[in-house]
Amino acid sequence: MNTKIILQNISKHIALTEEEGIYFVSLLREKNFKNKQYINREGDICKHLTFINKGCCKTFNIDKNGFEHILLFSSQDYWVGDLYSIITQKPGVLFIQAMEETEVLQIAKTDLDNLYFKIPKFERMFRILAENAYAESQNRVMEGLGLSAKERYAIFNKKYAALKHLLPQKQIALYLGVTPEFFSRMKKNTNS
Repeated sequence: MNTKIILQNISKHIALTEEEGIYFVSLLREKNFKNKQYINREGDICKHLTFINKGCCKTFNIDKNGFEHILLFSSQDYWVGDLYSIITQKPGVLFIQAMEETEVLQIAKTDLDNLYFKIPKFERMFRILAENAYAESQNRVMEGLGLSAKERYAIFNKKYAALKHLLPQKQIALYLGVTPEFFSRMKKNTNS
């Protein structure tokens, strides 16, 4: 199991002793997902937080009319999960799907709770991650409410600079909340 990236990610927030690092790694489970395979589905209770070691995922929901709404894209060195579900242990509202061969490390909710008790600084780290996720979610809602598609696309280009050339145009359109046809015309008119 390759734990170098996740340990570097953690070191951005907290410092671990060697013993703490060994204990944390012992709680992780490695999983591999194929392209289009689900890590989490709407209606499932999210039982793990997932760290992307390699690959790319999208987090989305599907509305009552069957339309997909992409909330975010996640790639290497990023944590994903249905926070509502993992916190409440109620059925989730999000799908998380691999967009290519994806290798992840997962920590179970029960192990996470034990980790907080045994090494309290992890509680601080995951609180910071949850706060950042909440702030990002709030920004995403405000972008959708108050910005034009062109303005949302400019933000997308900055936020996902490393990924934008790898993502299909249809997926980018869904993220922006526009049809693929509209996105194609808009992109052609902005020459981006």
